[in-house]
Amino acid sequence: MKKNLILTAALLAVLSCTRKDEEPMFWTWLEDIPSVDVEAAFAHMEEAGLDAVMLHAASVEDYVKDVELARKHGIKVYAWVWTLNPPRQERPAMLEEHPDWFTVNRLGQSVADVKAYVNSYKFLCPALPEVRDYLAEKVAEICAIDGIEGICLDYCRLIDCVLPVSLAYNYNLRQDTEVFPEYDYGYHPAMIERFVKEYGYNPQELEDPSRDAAWCEFRCAQVTEVANIMCDVAHKAGKKVTASPFAAAALAKFMVFQDWPSWKLDMVHPMAYTDFYTMDASFARDATLSNIKAAGPDVSVMCGVDTELGGDPEHIFDKMDAAFSAGAKGISLYTIEGLESEDLRRRFKVYADSLRNLRAAGALPAAPGVAPSVNPFDNDKLMAVVHRNMQRMIAGEAIHVKSVNGMVPDDPARTYPALDLGEYTLVRETDRIKVFHVTDKASGKTLEVLFILYGDIVSGWDVRSIS
Repeated sequence: MKKNLILTAALLAVLSCTRKDEEPMFWTWLEDIPSVDVEAAFAHMEEAGLDAVMLHAASVEDYVKDVELARKHGIKVYAWVWTLNPPRQERPAMLEEHPDWFTVNRLGQSVADVKAYVNSYKFLCPALPEVRDYLAEKVAEICAIDGIEGICLDYCRLIDCVLPVSLAYNYNLRQDTEVFPEYDYGYHPAMIERFVKEYGYNPQELEDPSRDAAWCEFRCAQVTEVANIMCDVAHKAGKKVTASPFAAAALAKFMVFQDWPSWKLDMVHPMAYTDFYTMDASFARDATLSNIKAAGPDVSVMCGVDTELGGDPEHIFDKMDAAFSAGAKGISLYTIEGLESEDLRRRFKVYADSLRNLRAAGALPAAPGVAPSVNPFDNDKLMAVVHRNMQRMIAGEAIHVKSVNGMVPDDPARTYPALDLGEYTLVRETDRIKVFHVTDKASGKTLEVLFILYGDIVSGWDVRSIS
């Protein structure tokens, strides 16, 4: 793919005069906190050929300073707006002054009082008028800053009712078949009151509210209403709006109640972080295919790719190739810190310049118009990762560990005896998982292999030993 996408130096020179002032194509995220050298980060962005940054700063004054620094390096600034999960700088005061603003789980516990996965998950209730007013005022204040191109909505969701399967190991959870009530959020009294008024029954009285279609759609709708309030404020100020939802539309809707195709977006950067989901670059392709289909023609679909979530940063080029082959309009990089070496930044710039010139020439790959296969056995790259981890497990290695992505890093230099697999036997199936048993005849070990399915993509797997 790289040979097809990267243009020769001579052709780059010919096309350079044809560039148009289009939306940025290569983005990253940056948070201005004391431990970060912001100007050095901008210098690295310029060195790597990035166009834009989704920047979070603690104050208007910090944004003004950072916008000026970014301008020196040719970087456009979109404000990275933390929405339903307040920024770390605002969170303590909000917890103290407005504990009633925070979301509640199915057990009736407020996230103001209990931890949901991590201490930083302190999400607000989207149904509250006070929360909506707070977010509208925040967006208006940011959009008044000179030099801000637009905003990026982040954390515009509820708390994860389930995690990517590998991440669940960090919390000693197995969320294969049910949504546990302690992680099922959105049960604030204001949410329940609104729902009862509209639908005539209380979801708390159901045996499993997480399976109730109306209750799930209602929670999505509350998040959508909040998102569109902020979109309207930004558009009124003449700013563009993007968002960084979960990896693919169906996945985002189920896991965190983000129905982002219903938001009034100009662009979208779904976070198709392969190292959280399938561990192979083809996930960026499949997620992008799914997202283009979901987004409609008026929204530019980018693809968020990861460089620092446990995998080899060198794989960034394979991930970008996969996204662009599916029709992505651009890439957002999590984050510039993943491009640690000068050599990697240099090669990234060659790639970025090439793709920008392909766009100028109208030669970017178009979305192929095909859906990704929901059958994991059709995906050779995915199955290669699964088989590699079967070999590691058969050899007695742990494949899961408490880490940034829940996986033990693979040593590509290690070799293992070849697998001699029998037939995969389907032993369990629900609306979002398929579980197979398969025996490796070479070792005599039988393994359980689980695939996570959301909508039209495979979005996770697990290998477990059973004998």
